[in-house]
Amino acid sequence: MAMIEVGFERQNFYPLKRKSALLLKLIAVVFAVLLFCEFLIYYLAIFQCNWPEVKTTAYDGEQASHEPVLKAMFLADTHLLGEFLGHWLDKLRREWQMERAFQTALWLLQPEVVFILGDVFDEGKWSTPEAWADDVERFQKMFRHPSHVQLKVVAGNHDIGFHYEMNTYKVERFEKVFSSERLFSWKGINFVMVNSVAMNGDGCGICSEAEAELIEVSHRLNCSREHYPLYRRSDANCSGDDAAPPEERDIPFKENYDVLSREASQKLLWWLQPRLVLSGHTHSACEVHHGGRVPEFSVPSFSWRNRNNPSFIMGSITPTDYALSKCYLPREDVVLVIYCGAVGFLVVLTLSHLGLLASPFLSGLNLLRKRKTR
Repeated sequence: MAMIEVGFERQNFYPLKRKSALLLKLIAVVFAVLLFCEFLIYYLAIFQCNWPEVKTTAYDGEQASHEPVLKAMFLADTHLLGEFLGHWLDKLRREWQMERAFQTALWLLQPEVVFILGDVFDEGKWSTPEAWADDVERFQKMFRHPSHVQLKVVAGNHDIGFHYEMNTYKVERFEKVFSSERLFSWKGINFVMVNSVAMNGDGCGICSEAEAELIEVSHRLNCSREHYPLYRRSDANCSGDDAAPPEERDIPFKENYDVLSREASQKLLWWLQPRLVLSGHTHSACEVHHGGRVPEFSVPSFSWRNRNNPSFIMGSITPTDYALSKCYLPREDVVLVIYCGAVGFLVVLTLSHLGLLASPFLSGLNLLRKRKTR
């Protein structure tokens, strides 16, 4: 009788052990895929990025001097979703992507200053005070940074509204969080943050004030950053992996909507005399030269919500020279393919353990044995 009971217990033990082994394998695969897709893939992508080299020796007559190099990151169009248009899953997925990308870039690249070129929020132009406070809190969590790293943010049309939606309350609300600073100087380099939404040129109160501020500081400026690009007809001359799709490049831009007006662009170039202009807004990359001498780089969106292949620009800047390079983030379609492949593998693994699908390894082994016996 005792022997029968022991045999019965063994019969129950083996299926239980087999199920436990399957469960452990499934957990291990899920954990490994999540670890790679949600953490390690960002290190793998950003580890390949390097700061561009720039000349650090300047000559004043016959005397040479060593110039300090400022390491700056430029990103744009994060578009944190709000309470009206943002589905919770979309919000969770895209904001996690941006947080991991930003924190990984800070840790690996060690920039000294980070510029966000507008459209920080998606619904800032109409968000309630409560929704605005929630958006700001999420932004500060995602883009947290050490005290020695400067974070400078430019207003975009989704932050304070297009020109016809903009008002003093929205502008002051934005500047209360991100500062009303127009001129930022570090290591002998002057940067200006332009409220390009206010460059409509129609004499509105906010527009006149913005223009007066630019004129006041124009004699010290040499680098300009704004949300709207300076005037260009279209993206027809833009190229690269993160440029606008070919079918969209020839679509004409609307002044004061897609780009600044021709008049406002000429004013900025005349007042500021910049050696470099960086902008966002289009969500795609582009390099143009204004008047054949002033380069402008449009920075692609930092979010998967706007691009499958987001990126940011790294700049090594001195008082007399600069060098830029681009750093690509993980592609969203690659991450989705990995997840789909993992799901398929888990299904095959489960069916094999349940005996509903022959193990590929065992099938290959049996086939090899049959060939040997012939």
